[in-house]
Amino acid sequence: MKEWLQAVWYRAESPPCWLKPLEALFRRLSASKRDQYLSGRKPVFRAPVPVIIVGNIAVGGTGKTPVVLWLIETLKAAGYKPGVISRGYGAEAPYYPYVVSEQTEPTVGGDEPCMIVRRTGCPLVIDPNRPAAASALLEQFDCDLIISDDGLQHYALARDIELVVVDAKRGLGNGHCLPAGPLREPASRLERVDFVIHNGSSGSDQIAMQLAPSAFVSLDKQQRYSVANWSYTQVHAVAGIGNPQRFFDTLRSLGVQPTEHAFADHHPFQSSDLEFEGNMPVVMTEKDAVKISHFENTENCWYLEVVAQLPESFRTALLHKLETISQNGRK
Repeated sequence: MKEWLQAVWYRAESPPCWLKPLEALFRRLSASKRDQYLSGRKPVFRAPVPVIIVGNIAVGGTGKTPVVLWLIETLKAAGYKPGVISRGYGAEAPYYPYVVSEQTEPTVGGDEPCMIVRRTGCPLVIDPNRPAAASALLEQFDCDLIISDDGLQHYALARDIELVVVDAKRGLGNGHCLPAGPLREPASRLERVDFVIHNGSSGSDQIAMQLAPSAFVSLDKQQRYSVANWSYTQVHAVAGIGNPQRFFDTLRSLGVQPTEHAFADHHPFQSSDLEFEGNMPVVMTEKDAVKISHFENTENCWYLEVVAQLPESFRTALLHKLETISQNGRK
């Protein structure tokens, strides 16, 4: 069913008629939920520091995590002390809110939160309840800004800046909302956000983001090769992300010929998932690597480190908006 829906969502044809009443119901419920918060009928938590939402309106992977990593680096360089909150999809924390540390296992803290903490050292709290996560973050860490990894549709948390990431290749699919299309909210929602980032776009009239591969890193992080010095051409490529094909295509752009092994997003890897014929190295995404690094016999396993590249004009506009919020008060 999932594969069939994916095919319906990303083809030019109109979805089957029987899905449209379900879409209409979804849209009514979604709009009603949002209106309850915006009208004040349901309480909204406003943190004492600015909140930046990094989200999407389409299901599946769009590249939010690289944007979060870019934001952390950019904001730290500008003098801010950011912290991150996340739902922690797939996590089984012993309690919530839960602070993710560099020692936290992905099964406990979630793969993306663990990756963010291990890459940046940034304070991060997971909780499906975003206001509770924000409160815990500020209680336990000296943060003057909160980045919410996902959460565009979680209106119980007030936000000062909304960033939406769109996959430039897949776009908004057929433009319909669930289940007739991939959208969580109507496309018109993009008109009300502050910035729309197009992952993989080269358009000069857009905020275009490119994911630049920087290095192949061994899972124990003891070896690191720049992409220019990587000597292997034939590899087993493993990807348990929202859009595995993007990873495989990236490898090909580097001159690597991958034997593709696609898994579902947030797949709970077992050591048997990496049992392949031949002695070719196994290459994976950094997000998958955090779930695999503790396995035995990973000597020939690597992850591809990528860095988000965004226009200088976007960095300037974002910091200017934050400065304006600081000077003129929050909306």
